[in-house]
Order: sequence, then structure tokens, then C-alpha cells
Amino acid sequence: MNDVVVVGSGPNGLSAAVTLARVGLSVTVLEAQPTPGGGARTLDLGLADGVVHDVCSAVHPMAWASPFFRAFDLPAHGVELLTPEVSYAQPLPGGRAGIAYRDLDRTLGRLGVDGPAWRRLLGPLAARWDAVVGVAMGDKRSLPPGADDVGGLVTAARFGAGLLEQGTRAWGSRFRTAEAAALLTGVGAHAITPLPSLAAAGTALLLATLGHAGAGWPIPRGGSGAITAALLADLAAHGGTVVTDHPVRTRADLPPARAYLFDTDPATLVRVLGAVLRPARRRALTAFPRGNAAAKVDLVLSGPVPWTDPEVGLAGTVHVGGTRTEMVGAEGAVAAGRHAETPMCLVSDPAVVDTTREVRGLRPLWAYAHVPAGSTRDVTQDVLGRLERFAPGVRDVVVASRCTPAAEMAHHNPSLVGGDIAGGSPDLWRMIARPTPTANPYRQAGGVFLCSASTPPGPGVHGMAGHHAARRAARDVFGLRLPTL
Repeated sequence: MNDVVVVGSGPNGLSAAVTLARVGLSVTVLEAQPTPGGGARTLDLGLADGVVHDVCSAVHPMAWASPFFRAFDLPAHGVELLTPEVSYAQPLPGGRAGIAYRDLDRTLGRLGVDGPAWRRLLGPLAARWDAVVGVAMGDKRSLPPGADDVGGLVTAARFGAGLLEQGTRAWGSRFRTAEAAALLTGVGAHAITPLPSLAAAGTALLLATLGHAGAGWPIPRGGSGAITAALLADLAAHGGTVVTDHPVRTRADLPPARAYLFDTDPATLVRVLGAVLRPARRRALTAFPRGNAAAKVDLVLSGPVPWTDPEVGLAGTVHVGGTRTEMVGAEGAVAAGRHAETPMCLVSDPAVVDTTREVRGLRPLWAYAHVPAGSTRDVTQDVLGRLERFAPGVRDVVVASRCTPAAEMAHHNPSLVGGDIAGGSPDLWRMIARPTPTANPYRQAGGVFLCSASTPPGPGVHGMAGHHAARRAARDVFGLRLPTL
């Protein structure tokens, strides 16, 4: 009998497996797909010989900042995080653009009259980014590390004040220029929620803080799969095993174990082990609301994107949404169940910093377009139209493309039901009460735990949900007390 079976080999499943294998428990990970990694895989999609694409996540500010990955030490495991000169950019009409350089002072210079306002909001947070991460990536049930540190408490208070400002209609009081307003709004749009909202503001403040700290918004050399490969190697070194092509549809698909950890959506856990759940818990998990969606477009280009503002071409991540007003309209349409006429698009260009991603003059480009949940729409032309507005002639360098509509996202990752890449609704209440408002959001029954993005701290490649769940499993099932990171 295994000590632990983990269902799903995404970053959270693997972080849980690594955490438990390192304390001597026998761990088996079951993965439905032919390749492990979930949202952190890099594959040849057959669009151009040798050109590989990240199937979901591509840029990783949360990975270097995560307490789990800092303790794991990605560089020591062979993961090279490459930091673009520009963390993210926001092209605007008329050839203008908001540019968030890794260097805070350079960003301030570019923002002109809004430079001081940007510094007041993000400068203190970037200086104590560890305290911001402690608040954002905790289990939402206990005091974050450093809570007894006066500086950390002050930073947490600043984060809270910024949340209330940027998450409400008060957000219009800080910035005077379209560049600064759009630049921060584009980061908040990662949450795929109506704007402004507290969930979007939390996303914006966390990610914008990391854009000016540490490794910024890095891209792993070779793609996101490098992070998965490091976790797999460490798991194997500690005796753990991964079984691919092993979907878990019923309890009969599970080998005997003392503890089961599900890196899946709540509905999957209910479908497999609903019989062992209390009726109230089963109903709550079944009712857990899904979030809005993204459709994926993978492109192969014969050269760089011809951005009107050349500085945008220094960014590994570009938020293609136009002005703040345009993004508010686009995200509002999606929340109302409609396709936006000009959808919010997120674009990643890994070859900006990783020369290994360019093969014989061809390079990948990764894009998400925000759409209603379950959309079957091929958004290729929507994405190209958005790019063409700010990079005239981009169609001339596109040599291949492939769209994965939101309704088909679950084909390569069963957790992405209907294209929900956030693991459920990301409104502020649901970021705390994920998946249910209980003292232990990970334990669902005796020996059964949920460890996915549907638990705190929510979406992102940080491994913290897996680590938090593993600590509970170690204590509750095996009597082992693991240190808090």
C-alpha cells in the first residue's frame, strides 16, 4: 500500500508529492495525460519542426517568489529563470505604451507625471515583496510568516489600502495618464473578472510588485516544462513515482493508500470519492462556482512582433487590451456571458529572452483571449486583430497558428473546465473560501485532501496549495509536523 496517492501532476500536485516524499513517505502520482506537468508543460504542438509551446502558463513571477519554490531552490535544480528587461507592457492607441521595466526608477521616468504616484503605490511593496507574498500566498487561515515584524505589518497594511483603492471606483483617483492607469489595469485583468474588483486589484498589486522585485517576470529557459522536470527529478530522487496515461474516473482507478491528495477541480474529487464525503461537504464542493474563461492561441512567427513602440518588444509579457475603459468594457462583456468585440488578450513572447526558443528563424508566440465560460469560438482572428492594432504587419510574420477554444481547454488539462484557468471563481470571497469556508480548506474527508488552485492561495504556478495541503496531510494522517515556509 502507498502512503500517499496524488491525483494530478500539475505544479500543486507535484509540490505536494515532493513535500511528502522528502519526509520519507511513499508517494505515487497519477496523471491522466501522456505527459506530466498540468499547466506547466512545454510541448511540440506540430506547428513547426522543433518549435515548442507552453500549453498553459508561460511566465513565472510567482514561481521565484513562492515560499515553496524558494525553499526548493529552482536554480539548484537546473532551472534557469531568464528575466526580461521589461516585465510587462501595455500598448495603447496612437503608438503610446505603458512600460513596466524591471527597474522601478526607469519605469517612473517613463510614466512622467504619474511616476511619483506609481512609486507611492508600488515602491514600498516592492521593497518588502516577501511580506506581500506572505499575505497573498498564505492559506488564508493563519497569520503569514513575519506577522510579528513591524515592517511586514506595515507592508501588509499598505497592500490592504492599495486593494481597497484599486479594487473600487476610487481607482480613478491615483493616476492622471492613460499609460499608468492602463498599465496596472492590464495586470489586474489576469483575474478575468469585472473591473474594478477586489480580486483584480489583489492580482494587480501582487504581480506588479513582483515585476519590480527579485527576478521580475521571468521565463524559464526552454519553457515552463523546466519547472516540472525539476520537480519530477526531485520526486524520483526521494522514491516517488509518476504514472501517466492513468485517468482517475472512479474509486476503482485509485490504488490503496493512507492519504489521497487531488490536484483537480472539486467536481472530480466528488465524482471519484463522493461516497466518503459528508452530504453537506459534497453539496458545497459540487456548488463551487467556476470562473470566466480563456481561449488559447499558439502562433509561430518568422520574426519579432513589429510593435509600434519598440520598447514593447522588450517585454516577455504584453497585455493587449487598449485603454482602461476598453478593458473594463471587455471584461464586463465576458462576465455577462458575451464575447467582447475587442477582447482582452495576454501575450507571451519567450524568445525575447530565451534564444533557445527560436529554431531556424521561427519562434513561438503564446496568447490568451478572455471569453465566456464554455465558449467554442476560434479566437485566432480576434487575437490577430488585436495584435495588428498595435503591431501593424504582424500577420505577415505569422507562419502557423492553432486555437484551443475555451470549451476544449480541458482536453489537455481536465481541471480547466470550460476554459476556467483560475480553478474557480476568483472573487475576493472565493479566494478566501476556496473551496468552502472551513477552517481546513484542504481536508475534505478522513485521508482525502484537495490541493489544487481551487484551494488557497488560488491560481498560479507557485506550488503553495500543494504544500499547504501536504502539511495538513502529514499532520492529520501521519502525525508528522512539517515547518511552515
